[in-house]
Order: sequence, then structure tokens, then C-alpha cells
Amino acid sequence: MQKLNLPEIDAKLKKEEGKVWIFDIIRKKYVVLTPEEWVRQHFIHFLIHELKYPKSLFRIESSLTYNKLQKRSDILIFDRDGKPWMLVECKSADIRLSQNAFNQVAVYNMTVNAKYIAVSNGRIHFCCEAAKHGEASIFLNSFPQFS
Repeated sequence: MQKLNLPEIDAKLKKEEGKVWIFDIIRKKYVVLTPEEWVRQHFIHFLIHELKYPKSLFRIESSLTYNKLQKRSDILIFDRDGKPWMLVECKSADIRLSQNAFNQVAVYNMTVNAKYIAVSNGRIHFCCEAAKHGEASIFLNSFPQFS
């Protein structure tokens, strides 16, 4: 897997059925290790261990419906009142972050309505305060502190 611009993690890996699997500390199970999953797992660890976001408030690959289509959000973090706080879209490290990635997370957030949205390919990370009605998203210089 590619080197990321995130702290190293002590990834629990196993090989089974001809595939490599990685242990997800949120879902508490092994999942197939894809390039996107490699980024997602590193980003989860970064948010929990470096930024001190509460592990218990994470939901991974949760289902959402947009325009009658079933979609999955990569990482959804709730505030202490159970409201969506941050929605994160992870891309493979070899995918250049473009407007399409931001559009995807912004569209998902129309259903989720999180305060913050973020995009990462493991090498570059962006976080914004989500757009309010008729306004543009506000890009932040760093990830917000969880309170």
C-alpha cells in the first residue's frame, strides 16, 4: 500500500480466501483491504488518536438515501447529542482530489446535514464547515476540535 501523510498505525492484517483483510476498530471486524480502506483506517486512527475524536461516536459506511439511491458514507462522526457532526469521504491515495470528491461529500451531506465535511486521499486532507442554505462551504486550515 502507498505511503500516506498520516501517522503510522499498528494495522492488524490477515490473509484469507486469497485476500488481505484489515481489522476495523470501529466495526470491530476484519474488512477486505482495498486502497480506499487503507486510507479510511489510517484516517480513523488519526481522528481518534491524534485529534481525540471519541471512538464511540463514529459510524463507518453507514447507509444513506439520496434521490432514491442507496449510498454509503465513509466516516460519519456524531456530536454528543447524537446529531451528525462530521462527514468524511475517503479516496484511494492514487486518486487526485478534485471538485468531484467535494461534490460527492456535499451531496451526501444534503441528506446527513453534518456541521463539517472532509475529504482525504491519505496524502492530502481538506475540511470545511458545510455550506448553509445558499452559501458556500468555508475551508478550514485545520480540523476542528471536538468538544
